[in-house]
Amino acid sequence: MDKKSKLSILTNGIIKENPVLILLIGTCPTLATSSSLSNGLGMGVAATAVLICSNIVISALRKIIPDKVRIPCYIVLIAGFVTIVQFIVKAYAPALDKSLGVFLPLIVVNCIILGRAEAFANKNSVIDSALDGIGMGIGFTLALAAMGSIRELLGTGCLLGKTIIPNFSIGFFNLAPGGFFVYGILIAVLIAATKGKALKKTNFSCGVCPMYNSCNLAEANEEVAAEAAAVAQKGAEA
Repeated sequence: MDKKSKLSILTNGIIKENPVLILLIGTCPTLATSSSLSNGLGMGVAATAVLICSNIVISALRKIIPDKVRIPCYIVLIAGFVTIVQFIVKAYAPALDKSLGVFLPLIVVNCIILGRAEAFANKNSVIDSALDGIGMGIGFTLALAAMGSIRELLGTGCLLGKTIIPNFSIGFFNLAPGGFFVYGILIAVLIAATKGKALKKTNFSCGVCPMYNSCNLAEANEEVAAEAAAVAQKGAEA
């Protein structure tokens, strides 16, 4: 690929295919950890580190990992990187670890990371996969930071623990409904800014799910089994 193509891979996840605001995946950790800017940045950086490392290793091993067990293999590899990241956060940022709680280890099953492993790293070179991980990670982090900033500022009047708006607090933004509200507003702003072009170019089919191929295989097997049962039944009746 030429330099332009590699630049496109790097920047694709920031706006054009932002995992949170365009592809609409990874919404659970997004809503749960975006109550403040520090939480959003912490989760974003942690997920980005895991995403880059897992993309690189999965791409390097893509010709070795058996196709039938690739999803379990991905999860094992991702779990290893998540464990390393969690140990580092516990050691150097215990307050952040406590604040993120269970959502830090749950990066293992974050559909953004599994999705990029299945949709990109499994089909592309190590360098391109690393660039994809960086771009998607930046896009995820920016979305979390934007939501965290808005919710923290409007919910407490503070930002990163510093008072920005004295004696100001709208508790609604500290709650889950406030997260959904801000999330919807950001998507609406993005639609308005791009005049709807961003979402129109996005395919919202099951294809963005890492389990897409597995589900298709299971469905196909069920259809074959049903057809075989029908033929057997007709033979018995005859």
